[in-house]
Amino acid sequence: MLRRVTPERLVIWLVLSEPVDLRLDLYRAGAAKPFLTEDFPGATAAQVRIGEHAFVRLLDLKPAEPLPADELLEYDLRVMAAGGEQGLAELLPDLCYPGHARPTLVIRPRLADLVHGSCRKPHFDGPDTLLRLDDLIGAAPADAAARPALLVMTGDQIYCDDVAGPMLAAIHQVIALLGLYPERLTGGTVADSAALLESAAGYYRREQLLPHTRANRALQDIFFGGAKKPIFTTASAHNHLITLAEVAAMYLLVWSPALWPRIELDPQRPPQPLPAPFAARYAAECPVIERFRDGLARVRRALAHLPVYMIFDDHDITDDWNLTRGWEEAAYSHPFSRRIIGNALIGYWLFQGWGNDPDRHGELLDAALACFPPDAPAPPAALDAPEAPAEPAPVPPLATEPPGGLEPRDRLIDRLLDFEHWHYSLPTVPKLVVLDTRTHRWWSESSLAKPSGLMDWEELSELQQTLMHADAVVMVSPAPVLGVKLIENVQRVFTWLGHALLVDAENWMAHPGAANVMLNIFRHRRTPQHFVILSGDVHYSFVYDAVLRFRTNTPRIWQITASGLKNEFPHTLLGWFDRLNLWLYGTRSPLNWLTRRRRLRLRARRPDGNPHRRLYNGSALGRVQLDATGTPVDIRLLTADGGEVVFPPPP
Repeated sequence: MLRRVTPERLVIWLVLSEPVDLRLDLYRAGAAKPFLTEDFPGATAAQVRIGEHAFVRLLDLKPAEPLPADELLEYDLRVMAAGGEQGLAELLPDLCYPGHARPTLVIRPRLADLVHGSCRKPHFDGPDTLLRLDDLIGAAPADAAARPALLVMTGDQIYCDDVAGPMLAAIHQVIALLGLYPERLTGGTVADSAALLESAAGYYRREQLLPHTRANRALQDIFFGGAKKPIFTTASAHNHLITLAEVAAMYLLVWSPALWPRIELDPQRPPQPLPAPFAARYAAECPVIERFRDGLARVRRALAHLPVYMIFDDHDITDDWNLTRGWEEAAYSHPFSRRIIGNALIGYWLFQGWGNDPDRHGELLDAALACFPPDAPAPPAALDAPEAPAEPAPVPPLATEPPGGLEPRDRLIDRLLDFEHWHYSLPTVPKLVVLDTRTHRWWSESSLAKPSGLMDWEELSELQQTLMHADAVVMVSPAPVLGVKLIENVQRVFTWLGHALLVDAENWMAHPGAANVMLNIFRHRRTPQHFVILSGDVHYSFVYDAVLRFRTNTPRIWQITASGLKNEFPHTLLGWFDRLNLWLYGTRSPLNWLTRRRRLRLRARRPDGNPHRRLYNGSALGRVQLDATGTPVDIRLLTADGGEVVFPPPP
């Protein structure tokens, strides 16, 4: 996967089954010889070993001279092994587009064209819109100008808290195939990961793994209450991932086809006996997961050709992550829930966060290597070529403790929970600024149950300094800064009733302090005059144009939300919300003066010019094209059926 790519740096992320020596060759398009070569010895690599056959690795090239920009480049990774030297075309022939012998990339200092999306749930019964990215690149793989500059994944790249039974079965087979390290567990009714695999509650009933005491009632609501959210969440958290091995296996299964030929799923033979309702659900989920699996070769190919930047939202860790101060106090004070969150955060760092800005993550690499030493005993042999077993094989428990033991794992989790640099920026034009809206929450001072602000005062002040004196910015906020007013007010009503968790009442306007500071950033005369805000999270898509009221020299703000890549909002409910929001909060409605955004004038764009809609409900990949000033000149969705939905400027 291509990660941070600038003229001064090229970062490639990959996972290997053994610590091999690699050589990176860079070519100008069509050239026979590389213009730059860099060796990456396996013995000294920046890599973290998480299993007998699993090495997460980052190749970080910092060339002496800037790399060529705005032209098609080819690259190859040469594997230097005892049996000879092989390149990507030999090892992964489906990684290259037809007519190309090597993967390609384009380095774009200017953001004139980008794609973005969020919320990719494997078992949502619908197509995977990330395949449209492969269509987009594959339509003109040799045309540098036709390719977007980058892909921004704005949250919920995986769902740790909402996992289909067949996907969990596949995860457990991957754990055995790769020998992913086991771990001890404290505070639950299972002692370790081996006991978790053997537990009768391991599928669809993981809430039973918490001790049944009054003190743990809150934890059951936090981690396994997903099915109790009838309005905004229909997900069930009863297969919630618990161990790091489960989280790592999930990432490998949603981004790559490599392991799937070894996975056997039988709708009529779940991995353990299940009650009839769960067995029926397992059988119904199998074909959905298999359709998702069938597109993964194209997903891997696209992510190898376009720089990818990511930021977490809640489902990357767990639903409603850090929503309220009460949630945080309950979740982090219990060793079992702290480990669940910590393992998901280790997984996020290894598979997502590390590649965004490697310079800031050196301390985390040191902590990870203390937990998973690179000099662990070598695997007994390399993995053989993929071969699907004739029938499902039982998953053996792993008997050995991971290198480093329990205490280093806890220290690593503590370090990750204290880490303050998940946010990052890119030196592009316009500057790309990616916000962390999850780990620096602004707690409510009046109630443990009220939603926290998405960023605290200190982080918002740092954001303002980052934006100072820039003419334009592309700002990534996983949750929309300017959301749908009616839905936000419904969430506010539930918050007043003490049920913020029930409706995921986390939006920028839910906390007065965070809302006012963000709105003041828009009003500040030294912050950008052009704000493009990219968001996801909500499972529907919309576009707002906003300006300040009563200001002649007002900044222009575009809130562009594309969600989800493989997820949707309940259609009937969203249709009513769309109509009611138009009636109640139209441009001239006096109700707008009762909202915190009363100093902004918002105009909603109509998808495909439809006068009756402002919200689009369907899996889609967003695409935005910007002019030299940072103004969006084309905003559209690439839909799963091969179509496009255009959001023209408001009349």
